[in-house]
Amino acid sequence: MRAIVLDGMGGVELTEVPAPVPGPDDVVVAPTAVGICGTDLHLVDGSYATGRYPVVPGHEFAGTVVAVGAGVRALAPGDLVGVDPNVPCGRCRWCHVRAYNLCLRLEPVGVTRAGACAEQVVVPARVTYRLPGGIDATVGALIEPLACVLHALDRAPSLKDKDVLVYGAGSIGLLVCAVAQQRGAGRVQVVEPHQVRRDAALRLGADRAAAAASMLDLGHGAELVMEASGHPAAVADALARIAIRGTLVQMGVTAPETAVALHPFEIFEKELTVLGSNSLADCYPAAVEQISGLAAAIRPLVTHTLPLASYADALAVAASPEALKVHVAPACNS
Repeated sequence: MRAIVLDGMGGVELTEVPAPVPGPDDVVVAPTAVGICGTDLHLVDGSYATGRYPVVPGHEFAGTVVAVGAGVRALAPGDLVGVDPNVPCGRCRWCHVRAYNLCLRLEPVGVTRAGACAEQVVVPARVTYRLPGGIDATVGALIEPLACVLHALDRAPSLKDKDVLVYGAGSIGLLVCAVAQQRGAGRVQVVEPHQVRRDAALRLGADRAAAAASMLDLGHGAELVMEASGHPAAVADALARIAIRGTLVQMGVTAPETAVALHPFEIFEKELTVLGSNSLADCYPAAVEQISGLAAAIRPLVTHTLPLASYADALAVAASPEALKVHVAPACNS
């Protein structure tokens, strides 16, 4: 079967690889829609710290079950499914507290094990979820980034009536806008340099969007700051925009060596909280439950869909300011 293989040094190759065979507790899925995100861009050049090469990328996806292992009872060929890409060991201290994203032996699909940018992918049945009625694969592939947002908001105080400031209006930042609006945030403002993405943020419930925080109405800062860009300058600016007793949630992925200035006295004086949010923890099932209520609003996030053979082009589009969410369609042969 055909698959995209990354070498971690910029190489992107469409090649033939053996078709996967399910173990007793596995399913084989034919991916229909596979999202590209910042993690994939870092994987290509080898700057994603936990990547293991060579690797077939693709961790945001939905598709159709084509085969099941002998021990699988809850799923059957023909089921339309989404997949939580984090495959935890289930035994370590972090798995015991359902922090699966921090599992000491985590095997993320599309990062350390073969992902969905292929005609078929094998995954454990325990991380595979039948999609709700009325949800197609395009929306189903948005469940994974939605789960990342739900985990980040679980790390933060309640959104109710809070002033929220979001850095970055890529797909993650835009999903923050959609969920914040749904959960009754007081005001949502967005910092995003590109007009196309600022416009999308306003459509998804942001009250204001600007190219710089200095152009927004922040007063004494924001009670909840969500940093979803991963750009060092944005992280530094976000730290300076937290209101007294406010919270910053760092969602954006930076290079491991990135450093920004931190002023401990300000954290002390204002009683600030600075939190990290890594991946999706145990929030994939919650995202499956909530996707139907958000589907109409977030479906337009998918602005481009390209065939598997055009994966390199899809990466370039995903890195451009004109794109919101780029999908690859492995079933499309054109």
